[in-house]
Parts: sequence; C-alpha cells; structure tokens
Amino acid sequence: MPKLSVTVITRNEASDIGEALKSVAWADELIVVDSISTDDTVAIARQHTDRVIVREWPGYVTQKNYAASLASHNWILSLDADERVTPGLAGEIQATLRDAPSCSGYRMPRVTWHLGRWIRTTDWYPDYQLRLYDRRAAQWTGRYVHEAMSVRGPVGGLRGELQHFAYRDIADHLETIDRYTTYAARQMHETGRRAGFVDLAVHPPLAFLRNYVARGGIRDGVPGLIISAMNAYYVFLKFAKLSELAIESPVHHEAPKNTKQPL
Repeated sequence: MPKLSVTVITRNEASDIGEALKSVAWADELIVVDSISTDDTVAIARQHTDRVIVREWPGYVTQKNYAASLASHNWILSLDADERVTPGLAGEIQATLRDAPSCSGYRMPRVTWHLGRWIRTTDWYPDYQLRLYDRRAAQWTGRYVHEAMSVRGPVGGLRGELQHFAYRDIADHLETIDRYTTYAARQMHETGRRAGFVDLAVHPPLAFLRNYVARGGIRDGVPGLIISAMNAYYVFLKFAKLSELAIESPVHHEAPKNTKQPL
C-alpha cells in the first residue's frame, strides 16, 4: 500500500491550520510550508507535525510544487488551510491507496460553508478539486491564480467531500474577491486578453443568471442570492481591472495576506 504525504501551504492561517491538520492526522506524513506568517500559524502547525518549513512566498504554483518535492512519499494529498477532509473522504482515500491506485490523480467534490449553511448550489458545487496525485506523474501549473494540476495519465474521481471554510463573513468574501480579481486581471492582461463592452455589460448578468437560476442558487434562499450576486461581481470586477490595465502599468506581484483560494 502506497504511503501518503499531505502538503499544506500557509500564510497567516492560525485560525484554520489546526483543524485542517487534525482532519488528516491519519496520513503517513504532514508537511506545512509557511510563507513567513506574522501570526501563530507556524507554532500551531508544529503541534501537529515536525515537518514545518518557512520560506519566502514565490507564488502558488511554485510553493505547492516545492511542498510536494519535500514529501517522503510519492502519493500527495494537497490541502488548503481552510479545508477539512471528512471521515468519509479519508476512508475513500485510504481504500484507493490500499487497492493499488489505477489512476495518476483523483478529483473530489468540495463543499463550501458560508452564510450559515453548506452551499450545494451555484458555481460553488460540486467544485471538483484534483488534490490526490502521484507526484511522479503530476505537478502544479499556472501563474498567479487558478493553479491547476497537470497529470500524465488517467484521472479518477472520489465521492467523499472536501469541506471548505472559505470566508468568515461577507466582508472577508469581498476582500478575497478584490485580491483575486487583481491577480486574474493581471494574468489575462499578460496573455494578451483585453476587456470590451460585452465583458463588462453582458458577462456579469449572465454569470448571475447561471448561478442563481441554472445552477440552483435560488434554492438556497437569501444566501444563494448573495452568493450569486457576489459571483457576478467577481466577473465584473475582474474585467473592470483588466480594462484598467490597458491604460495603466500593472502593479508588482506581492505575496497574499493568506492562502485562501479564488472563486
């Protein structure tokens, strides 16, 4: 049976890292790579593992690949500090490894807790994440945001859910949108993408309708309405910032305040 290493990258995640590591205490190895946190993230992480490394922030992709390179085992479960592995998912991962994996990587559904409930509507669900992989056949790719796993070989699926505690409240949600739309706009700008009238006037309302109607946000009542509107705002702000970059010099890439993932 292949052994499993869990990797987590962090920056100022003191409120989350302990619970994240508790949810994977069954794994063979826990590795935390911290980007010089100014809170108690490192101290809390060291209560759960002695594999805690502190280094400068080089970007999401580089940091995640670096964490994987430190692992003692080839099978990796990449976890964010604001995520938890449910007992059901843990058992499924262990069974998959025990039965000799037939794939090079595995996706799992992720469910987000926000506004007092688990959100299983809108673009937020099932939000499949490829997090379990054989590092000999896979690596993280991308630039500033929306990093992805590139896998050489078949990819399978797991049924157990990965829990995501993405935002403390709406203010935290808005702060994250502001930060990640800046990264997304820069990334599009550097690849030659430009924003036009349709991007600003048509794409946001279409995003709202997709989230609220087609993807069932209406079934989640007021939280579904708020999340659908916020997702549409994300689309608008991303293209507004892309439009701004056409007339202004892009700002330099800085380390994020934390490692929460984009919408």
